[in-house]
Amino acid sequence: MQKILIVLTVASLALSCGSTKNTASMSKVNAQSPAEWTPLFDGKTTAGWHTYGKTTIGSAWKVQDKALYFDPTEKGNGGDIITDQEFDNFHLKLEWKVAPNANSGVIFYIHEDLAQFQYPWNTGLEMQVLDNNGHPDAKINKHRAGDLYDLIASSTEPVKPVGEWNLAEIISDNGKLEFRLNGVSTVNTTLWNDEWRQMVAGSKFAKMSGFGTFKSGKIGLQDHGDPVWYRNIVIKKL
Repeated sequence: MQKILIVLTVASLALSCGSTKNTASMSKVNAQSPAEWTPLFDGKTTAGWHTYGKTTIGSAWKVQDKALYFDPTEKGNGGDIITDQEFDNFHLKLEWKVAPNANSGVIFYIHEDLAQFQYPWNTGLEMQVLDNNGHPDAKINKHRAGDLYDLIASSTEPVKPVGEWNLAEIISDNGKLEFRLNGVSTVNTTLWNDEWRQMVAGSKFAKMSGFGTFKSGKIGLQDHGDPVWYRNIVIKKL
């Protein structure tokens, strides 16, 4: 009888240890699985993007050396491009560089409805992409690289010289918005509250009824008529 009890006790302990090991293993998997980086640009094609209000993308947007390049010599074939997908809470990362005197922007929370909104920036917010030393927009407060365009100026300007790649990040999580440029936090604010609405009312977007009101939308890259490059575009849903 004593031998039987010993055998049962050992078996029970073995099962218990195996269960604990499996539980720990599953916990580790579950901890790693929710937030994965998803490419929005494959470095080879313009798949997943289209010109705002259209189903295709203009030929001015080209793939060059694993980057999305806007070629301003392709007159009439450009336009702002946006993702096919919509996003609500997200962490977006991408790299950008501009030619001398160039202007562009990363726009998000775009509500694509051409019948109501002619341009992506009628609804979407913009992280400014700019040659601060060459483009005249840089002379305007809140219009410089890394700014939340026309709303909040960057707290610091870690932008790199023209021709060098900049790492930009936009993090929007349940109304908390942060911009990072080259690893430095440049803008922090809260969306959609009374303070936000007052800020919009004091900006160039005051008469745009849909601006900054949507809590999900598409992500866009701006055609401002200047050469600009974007690469390594990835997003993580929060």
